[in-house]
Amino acid sequence: MRKLLQWRSSVRQPQNETLLLSSPLPLFIFRFLSHSPMVQEADDIYDPPFSPARTQTLELPKPIPKIARKKNKNRSPPKSSSPQNESAAAAKLPVKSDLPFDFMYSYSENNPRIEPIGFREKKFSPFGPGRLDRKWTGTRAPVEKPADLDKLAAERNRILGHPLSDEEISDLVEKYRHNDCSRQINLGRGGVTHNTLSDIHNHWKKAEAVRIKCSGVPTLDMDNICFHLQEKSGGQIIYRHLNILLLYRGRNYDPENRPQIPLMLWKPLAPIYPKLVKNIADGLSFEQTKEMRNRGLNSQPLMKLTRNGVYVNVVEKVRSAFETEEVVRLDCAHVGVNDCKKIGVKLRDLVPCVPLLFKDEQIILWRGNGVVEDAIETAKESPCN
Repeated sequence: MRKLLQWRSSVRQPQNETLLLSSPLPLFIFRFLSHSPMVQEADDIYDPPFSPARTQTLELPKPIPKIARKKNKNRSPPKSSSPQNESAAAAKLPVKSDLPFDFMYSYSENNPRIEPIGFREKKFSPFGPGRLDRKWTGTRAPVEKPADLDKLAAERNRILGHPLSDEEISDLVEKYRHNDCSRQINLGRGGVTHNTLSDIHNHWKKAEAVRIKCSGVPTLDMDNICFHLQEKSGGQIIYRHLNILLLYRGRNYDPENRPQIPLMLWKPLAPIYPKLVKNIADGLSFEQTKEMRNRGLNSQPLMKLTRNGVYVNVVEKVRSAFETEEVVRLDCAHVGVNDCKKIGVKLRDLVPCVPLLFKDEQIILWRGNGVVEDAIETAKESPCN
């Protein structure tokens, strides 16, 4: 007790209290002077100096040792890429397909009757080197042996079976025609491509029909799309409304015996075709061609096309417009230069008409001379329309 009293008496009072009582300075000046090193002593126990920074590094916790797993004797060893497995995989190449038609990137958008005048790349096969038993010519891989058409027709009729009744068709349509259908394939500007055939057969493994939604340039000719879908896949179109199709696989379809379709590994570059628009249109002089182009640019557009839209009614509207007008303009803003040219090519063959100009995403079409007008009349009288 005595030692404790001696220790308390040895501790002197801090100078802050004496300065606070005796100093007439303002409060903020007093606080500044009281915290300065000149006022405080180094051995003041109530305000010790700052401690130096810690230089010791933190020790990381030691990792927990992993528990050794017990070896399962019944577990099969992992498969290693042995030379025998590689040789077995290589023995399956090249792939041999029995499909009776030439392989192309797009069946609905390529016209085999028009030969290209040049290529933008070397004739590398898009199926991969040594992966197909057919030779790639730059636009197609032709079949080596001609197929027996009668045998193919009989095989297709066997797979389709007897025709569906109206009740069966209505049940399938109600099941697959809605937008929330999971069995759907989207056809874009490429149309019916080669890999689309493989997608169709993949859907047919678990579904009787597949819903196909078309958009873009191919919708100008839906008859062409239906023809290639039925011919290349072997199915049957049971429903068609604008750009929506339902493709039925057949009663006797067997997924285990589906045709072997080799996949294209990349999209080949489009070849170079002859010029679409001539400087002087056939049947007109240079001055008349120039006058037709200026008249078309200054006229009101017949309709405005959107990017990747549905162009089902474009051909009929252009035909009806040519009954009263000689030149028609289509506004294709934001559609794209390539799609504008594809639209002009299809309208040239379907209407038919003569493309005069592609400028600033505007298409100028001329109905042509009397020969073209006669073709329009025959197209109207055809049973397909």
